[in-house]
Amino acid sequence: MSAKIKHYPGEEVKSRDIKDGKIPTVKFRPNVKYLWSAGIAMSRYLEGFKEGRITASTCNKCRRTMVPPRAFCEQCFKPTDAYTNVKDTGTINTYSVSYVAGDASRIEKPILVAVIELDGASKGMGILHLLGEVNDWKKIKFGMRVKAVWKPPEKRTGAITDIKYFKPLKES
Repeated sequence: MSAKIKHYPGEEVKSRDIKDGKIPTVKFRPNVKYLWSAGIAMSRYLEGFKEGRITASTCNKCRRTMVPPRAFCEQCFKPTDAYTNVKDTGTINTYSVSYVAGDASRIEKPILVAVIELDGASKGMGILHLLGEVNDWKKIKFGMRVKAVWKPPEKRTGAITDIKYFKPLKES
């Protein structure tokens, strides 16, 4: 059985001693520069947004087209074979209606978020994004056809937000 330590050796430092300058301190703000890599597949995906395209990876063994792209297939664990572009149209797989903003405050007009299964990608493959140009959220349906609304080319940065939102397609 181990004994509990009741007192640590040395002198206890109190916050008040630091504030009063009794304990020497040094303030230093490093000027740190760093790079972050999104990886091969995700970097290609993000770069595609700058050009107004959505990139997917393909697995020849499983015959899957995956969005967002992956470096390997999570079903057969084989490295993916190639990259391809999929359409910026698709169907709503699922959606959510939120009256809570990003800062947790209540909002009057809801934020609409959906998982979009993109045309050209395998079933079940999709991206989570905003829905826009929806006057009545009660009219949103699973399987509803939507299309990406892109920022102008000069305002794109290579981010998912280069797609402003997905809007419903008119039924023909």
